Amino acid sequence: MTGAEAMDVEFRSDVDVELIKSAASDADVLWAARVSTKGESSLEELKADPERSRGLINYLMRDRHGTPFEHSSMTFYVKAPIFVFREFMRHRTFSYNEESGRYRRLEPVFYVPGPERKLVQEGKPGKYVFVDGTPEQHKLVTEATMESCRRSYRAYLEMLEAGVAREVARTVLPVGLYSSMYATCNARALMNFLSLRTKREDSKFPSFPQREIEMVAERMEEQWAALMPLTHAAFEANGRVAP
Repeated sequence: MTGAEAMDVEFRSDVDVELIKSAASDADVLWAARVSTKGESSLEELKADPERSRGLINYLMRDRHGTPFEHSSMTFYVKAPIFVFREFMRHRTFSYNEESGRYRRLEPVFYVPGPERKLVQEGKPGKYVFVDGTPEQHKLVTEATMESCRRSYRAYLEMLEAGVAREVARTVLPVGLYSSMYATCNARALMNFLSLRTKREDSKFPSFPQREIEMVAERMEEQWAALMPLTHAAFEANGRVAP
């Protein structure tokens, strides 16, 4: 039995987001901000209780003094469909490293929209909304996606078994294939990402993210909020606008 005949394709409708490492706290914002008035004595803020300076963090956020929020670092591991990464990498304030289809055989894990995914777009660009599809539409999307992914991965394996280079064989694979990457950012860059890639009623400016990248953003925000709770609270209190 050839590899193409024995392939075991996996379908998912979720994403993985894991905080790998971080150097990020509310105190980082305080000492970075106070160097402008205290100079080297601002280092004393490293051991200060950030709760006592909640007002300063809120002031910086409200008046958009953004640079103190850049003195932090978070690295996330993200596993999601390739089309999510192509949107993600438009955010050039992150640093990225993604797995390579040139150097490894790509695994047969594909995205298929879950039953809760809204399928029908109504309205014009800038004013459109997505609404639930019919059972027939969901059935069509699921079956057509699975069939297409199985067929494309079978063709991919056939080319690999024939000695075709991985970088050529991957041509047939769809953007619904899962990839993985590390993404590193500071708190200011993350807030800009969240302001654009999450849809919230309390946001000062509307955003219309594709649901799949919003799923990634929601997971990242949850983990960031645990690291910098005062900064996250100020971000929400001031309309979710990046400073």
